[in-house]
Order: sequence, then structure tokens, then C-alpha cells
Amino acid sequence: MQRPLPEKVCAVCGRPFTWRRKWARVWHEVRYCSERCRRQRRGGRA
Repeated sequence: MQRPLPEKVCAVCGRPFTWRRKWARVWHEVRYCSERCRRQRRGGRA
């Protein structure tokens, strides 16, 4: 039986997102669900 993947809530849009393999080493640092949300947070609306 498989365990469900860990989830977090995006700091910008508030949507839940699940763990991805590419985030395995940095999961504790991930705050945004996508590159788009990450850019909105740092640089304002682009």
C-alpha cells in the first residue's frame, strides 16, 4: 500500500500542492506551487 504524498499550501495563491521528485532534497524550503507564483511573490506583478 502506498502512502499519500506530502502536501503544502502555496504562499501566494493558497492552493494545495503535492510533493514532486525534483523537490526531494529541498522540500522543507518549497513555498510556492509554481514558477508563476514564485515570480509574483518576489517581483510583484509582471
